[in-house]
Amino acid sequence: MRCPVCDTENIGEQFEITDLFLSQEIFELVKCGTCGMVYTNNPPTPAEIGKYYNSEEYLSHNDKVSGLMSFMYRGARGIMLQYKRKSVEKISGLKGGKILDIGCGTGHFLLEMRQAGWNVIGVEINDNAREQAKSFAGVEVMEPSGLNELPAKEYDVITLWHVLEHFHDPKNYMKEIRRLLKPGGTCVIALPNIDSFDALHYGGYWAAYDVPRHLSHFSPDTFQKFAVRSGFIIFKIKPLPLDVLYISILSEKQKKSLLPLCKGFFIGKWLWLRSLFNKNKTSSLIYFLRQKTEE
Repeated sequence: MRCPVCDTENIGEQFEITDLFLSQEIFELVKCGTCGMVYTNNPPTPAEIGKYYNSEEYLSHNDKVSGLMSFMYRGARGIMLQYKRKSVEKISGLKGGKILDIGCGTGHFLLEMRQAGWNVIGVEINDNAREQAKSFAGVEVMEPSGLNELPAKEYDVITLWHVLEHFHDPKNYMKEIRRLLKPGGTCVIALPNIDSFDALHYGGYWAAYDVPRHLSHFSPDTFQKFAVRSGFIIFKIKPLPLDVLYISILSEKQKKSLLPLCKGFFIGKWLWLRSLFNKNKTSSLIYFLRQKTEE
């Protein structure tokens, strides 16, 4: 792969991360020697990548799993849905309008926004999750190939909640988002932060590396560069406060720690408290973007 930010092949630092979630395969990550972006090198192709999501424990694609981790995940999701909606409404300045959610999973954010009076549409690549979203949210959910058939300048808000890092072609998606957004519209992108305190603490066990499902590993600095090169400006950044707890628990589980739930919770809480004094070290960040105006 070429660097998804600066499009060069100037490979600097290289290191290996194991897919501890599913396959136990080892993948190479490289740091661009030009811009500092970290990305998964030589990942599975789009035709091959699907098998790495083929697990009932991949909770964003399956609402039917039981167990303690799924219970915690759904509880945190319920809390964060209101946080996401209120953040979108406050920062966009809108209480309604047309919203497109790319990578909508099983449709919970779609339902939250529809019940608040928004006109919503979803995009989801996974067949099982797409069908669950249609049934659960009661709205249209299309495959990604349908994006280019949508009318231009149609949407007030476009959201991608922990989705952009999965794309083989993030720049092309940003180009399509530019086409679809209304003038002055808001793009909302949530991403794991490779420079976070939890990433530094857990190293190769950090669950948010999530190779090979995650292909791009952004920091606030590299995402700023990516946004500018894609024709956007970042006008607001907010933390996703509960992500560090979930990621810490998953990381402890991947380390095969004793009592991973308890240990991950307390370490996550400690890391969250530290990040209150340095937002750029937060586990996950929400970036609010608008298109750059032509000079």
